Amino acid sequence: MSNKQQDEGQEQAVETEEVEMVVEGELTEAEETEASVDQDDPHLLLEDARNKADEHWNLYMRTQAEMDNLRKRAERDVQNAHKFGIEKLIGELLPVLDSMEMGMAAIDNSDETTAKLVEGMELTIKMFSDALQKVGVSQVDPMGEVFNPEFHQAMSMIENPDAEPNTVMAVMQKGYVLNERLVRPAMVVVTKAPAAKEE
Repeated sequence: MSNKQQDEGQEQAVETEEVEMVVEGELTEAEETEASVDQDDPHLLLEDARNKADEHWNLYMRTQAEMDNLRKRAERDVQNAHKFGIEKLIGELLPVLDSMEMGMAAIDNSDETTAKLVEGMELTIKMFSDALQKVGVSQVDPMGEVFNPEFHQAMSMIENPDAEPNTVMAVMQKGYVLNERLVRPAMVVVTKAPAAKEE
């Protein structure tokens, strides 16, 4: 190997060492800067910790509110299921009661041979009505009352000078309420004021 080549090799080695020293120096300076920021500025660390704590607290509060809403909704659903779970069944049974009452109305009470039949029908209807009352069903029979569109369905309006306008003068079909919820409105005939006579 010539002296020239040896000199060039030595120069490259020196340059490589200088580059490595510079790189190591830069890394060391960066690490020192980062350490100094961490050590010299604890306010940033405290603020970061507070931000994270606030974020976790807000998340906890939202989760707690959602759980409370879910629990209340579940309780309300259970209560409604207990109170109104039989609403469909009641709706199916009411026409049976209507038929029994219409059958009673059609029987000729003056005939002695049907007296026992009438008595039996009356007892059956009473038992049926009592059973409905035990499960929270109440009857809407608004004869003579003021018309209430929430519980009554007007089938027709008739002029009647002897009664106040908007009064129920006939009940075509009784209504029923289950735990204060309307199952079926009462079908009624309502009075109206007489029309003014033409001169």
